[in-house]
Amino acid sequence: MIRRTWQAAMIGLARSATAKRFMQSARATSFLRDKYVAGADISAGSARAVALIKGHGIRSSLFFMGEYVDDPALVAETVGHKLTAAEALAAADLDIHVSVDPTQIGQVVTPDEVEGHARTIAGRIGALAGNRQGVHCLMLDMEDASVTDVTIALHDTLQDAGLPVALTLQAYRRRTWDDMVRQVERGSRIRLVKGAFAAGPDLAFQTQREIKANSRRLIDLMLSSEARERGFYPIIATHDTALHEHAIAAARHNGWEPGTYEFEMLLGVREDVARDLAARGERVRLYVPFGRDWWPHAVRRIGENPRNAVLLARSLVT
Repeated sequence: MIRRTWQAAMIGLARSATAKRFMQSARATSFLRDKYVAGADISAGSARAVALIKGHGIRSSLFFMGEYVDDPALVAETVGHKLTAAEALAAADLDIHVSVDPTQIGQVVTPDEVEGHARTIAGRIGALAGNRQGVHCLMLDMEDASVTDVTIALHDTLQDAGLPVALTLQAYRRRTWDDMVRQVERGSRIRLVKGAFAAGPDLAFQTQREIKANSRRLIDLMLSSEARERGFYPIIATHDTALHEHAIAAARHNGWEPGTYEFEMLLGVREDVARDLAARGERVRLYVPFGRDWWPHAVRRIGENPRNAVLLARSLVT
């Protein structure tokens, strides 16, 4: 209950225009930007992606920041940034892997145009990728429960059209087992995350013990022999080392070779663990945000790790 209340408060701050203006202009909070964000523009994002692959063999998914966009002009601008990110990754000969929130590309203000925007980005990724090796796709992030169904439907539509697309599902949601079973049957690319949005007990597991147990159950399904035979591509997005080891054990037991699945983590969070996994021969990717509107992303990281709130409070009073 306390954790859910805390997360709800952080989500409120993430969506507050007043808080965003204040925090993004305060020098004292710049440590959050520097910790969790690659930089203000695509050149910074692509430079970080190049450094990660050259330095540690770690891949990237670029994310131009912004969510719940309610201005059509900003929607168009965001689509442009996603396309630019894809082109920058292609130019650097990296995986053309771009993440997007559906609310960034019109779900809030012009929901009838979301599919068209997503098709444009995914189509460009496919054209740039051609026959080159790598994991190239438009990764659909999962947001709060109000857009779950439309996000899954968008993924399925793009996948049926033959476009390079992947979908995020959340371990804390009660419905995710059924959603995952269906996506395994489709042979999809699925990123499993814990989930950073507050939701009531009717929609979501409420304790860390329940969420972790559901994560293990979902990982077992993702790395099952059946999933492998269907061409499913598992992406285990967690910083929990116990879940990493659980996934590796399941993969080995069911005949998955390293490189046929991957782990994903956030820029600025336990990067030593990411480097260790990569050194062990596992495929690892970091979620690399860039852009000027960094506060919503950063405050969600505080929501996931309340200890960061102490650092934030100290920065504002010293």
